[in-house]
Amino acid sequence: MIRFALCSAYMALIYAFIFLPVAVLALFSFQDGRFPIPPFRGFSLRWHAEVLADADLIAALVNSLLVAVASSALALALGFLAARAVATGALRGAGMVRAAITAPLSVSYLVIGLGLLASLNLMGIGLSLGTVAIGHVVINTPLCFAICSAALGPATANAERAARDLGAGEIRVMALVTAPMIMPALLAAFLLSVTFSWDEFIIAFLLSRFDVTLPVEIWSLLRSGLNPKTNAVGSLVFMLSALAVLAVELAAARRK
Repeated sequence: MIRFALCSAYMALIYAFIFLPVAVLALFSFQDGRFPIPPFRGFSLRWHAEVLADADLIAALVNSLLVAVASSALALALGFLAARAVATGALRGAGMVRAAITAPLSVSYLVIGLGLLASLNLMGIGLSLGTVAIGHVVINTPLCFAICSAALGPATANAERAARDLGAGEIRVMALVTAPMIMPALLAAFLLSVTFSWDEFIIAFLLSRFDVTLPVEIWSLLRSGLNPKTNAVGSLVFMLSALAVLAVELAAARRK
């Protein structure tokens, strides 16, 4: 009984540590006051209405979504193809290739962003949402590669060999055998990449110019001090994320 009580208290503390900042942010996004700080001064939807009426914030939100989905899809494709090439064992120096691909995971985003900025300047490529997407592909491809590599094993190799013996080409093997077998890993890699791209600030700040993502737009709002609109944006984004997760869980439960 004591052990159960201690475990319950421990879990409660963990959940409080994780969700308390989100709860505070959501609470003060509904405050009818100029500054999102205690004490709570009454309930209001004023700041949510201002966020929905702010063209710059909505544009930044759409930009973040486009960059996250596009860069994650490309990073997943590159990571999957590289992982499969390494997993087959036919690639010479597979260990060195694996180390080279995963190396960016240990490099600061600031270093990667500055390196990309210098490279783009040398090539004469102007900054835009496209360059932000390129930067997010660079940081997310190693993640997708690592997840796909962990999922590829002897079972997938044997299934691919059987498909080839039955006359399937490499594209059909990847599309009809390999990808379905490791679909949970592919989905995990894609969703993690979307999450990292959505929240990423340093590379998005360095590689964007006029069209910016949501973290950069929020940073510009905070430069002038505390702004209740940032709380409203955070609560809206959290609500959309929670609804998306709930929809995925319901779809998975219905499928089972």
